[in-house]
Parts: sequence; C-alpha cells; structure tokens
Amino acid sequence: MKNLQHYIDNRNSWNSFFPGSTTITFPLSQKNVDDLARSLDGDLSPENLHCDGEISQREAQNKYNYYGRVIKELEDYCLYNVLGMPTVHEYY
Repeated sequence: MKNLQHYIDNRNSWNSFFPGSTTITFPLSQKNVDDLARSLDGDLSPENLHCDGEISQREAQNKYNYYGRVIKELEDYCLYNVLGMPTVHEYY
C-alpha cells in the first residue's frame, strides 16, 4: 500500500495549507474512500494529467501509471475492509 499511503500523505500535505481541511488517516472511512476517488478522478482529468500540455507524453504516462497503482491499492483496501469502491471515471 505504499502508493496509496504516498498519495494520502501528499494530499494531506496540500490540504494543510487550507484552514479547516481534514487529515486522512488509516483506517479509512467510506467518506475518505469517496473523497480519495473523487480526488483521483480530478487528478486523472486530461488537463491535470498533462499539466495543460506542459509535460511530455512519457511524464503524463508515468503519472497515469502511478494513479492506476493508487486506484488498485484503494480497491484492494476497500475489498479487504468491506467498503464500497466508487468508480473513478477518468481511469480507463
């Protein structure tokens, strides 16, 4: 679960800049899972994935692969902990 943990740590780091934002910790709740899936959906949008055309195709593919690993680990976590896994629409 190192990719999922890294993703959550990174998200918590960014959220620390905003007053009132909550920190995601394990064990994850269904709300945490839903928020993570929604965040991953946004990260995988073409504009975000390609940094508005500022990165190479290889860099964008590396980001896509990383997010795919995060999604897989989140799916496994949900399965093991009997949580529902929302659909990440931008992941093919």
